[in-house]
Amino acid sequence: MTEILLKDRFWEIVLDLTDPKTRLGAISFGLVFFLGAWLVGRAVRLAIHRYLDKVERAGADPTGIRFLAKFANVLVYLGAFVAYSHVVPALRNLGWASLASVGVLSVVLGLAAQSTLGNLISGISLVLYRPFKLGDRIQVPGPTGTEIGVVEGINLGYTVLRTNDERRLVIPNSTMASQTSINLSQARKGAPCTLTIILAAATDPAAARKILTALAKAHPKTIAIDGCNVTALSGSGTTLTLNVWCADADTAALLKSDLLEAAKKQFDAAGIKIARWSGLRATP
Repeated sequence: MTEILLKDRFWEIVLDLTDPKTRLGAISFGLVFFLGAWLVGRAVRLAIHRYLDKVERAGADPTGIRFLAKFANVLVYLGAFVAYSHVVPALRNLGWASLASVGVLSVVLGLAAQSTLGNLISGISLVLYRPFKLGDRIQVPGPTGTEIGVVEGINLGYTVLRTNDERRLVIPNSTMASQTSINLSQARKGAPCTLTIILAAATDPAAARKILTALAKAHPKTIAIDGCNVTALSGSGTTLTLNVWCADADTAALLKSDLLEAAKKQFDAAGIKIARWSGLRATP
């Protein structure tokens, strides 16, 4: 008799576990949905991490993929909760019963989560427009002055920077999207070299420009020529400015010497008269 009662009790418990209308069933379904969400989330993370490895090996920017991975993980758990609430009658009935107060609740939650939602939307904007990416060195205004750090992560709510002294700056995405930031990693590498020559009033600047441009183009230390233009006119002559880009300030000094020497020889050979030579400005 006792054995029969135990069997009946066992089957009652099994039925309760499979019936979402009971408290025990609601708990068991909750555990199943949570486990399912965890497994799906883990599978999504593994798939995205494998894809990230390929992206990083290809040299592409992984910033957007990492952000979407975090966002997808949140959606998996949110979807599991919505499905669970539709399976358990108590939660479903509670939803219908509270439908009349949804409008008021939405306003309250909207005001309470305004900052959180703003950070999420700003994070999506940062990923889409890409003013900076992971690993970039950026300059931002801080509470105690200007801060410079490397972007370690763009999360759903915050952007994390690592400074040179190993501090972590945690900045809301809404602040990062609205404030002025300087991306130092995208700054042009090298140093400018500006050579200014004042030609005699009767000298044709086109001939002098042709010589200076050819000399700069042929020099091995020149990275790029930014122009050779007339920048001023005066009674003493015409000011011609050559702008060249090179590796660094030390290279600019050597480039100056070579260009001045070569230009002097070719100007003399071409009969181009110089009113005055100016110096070099090199900025690292």
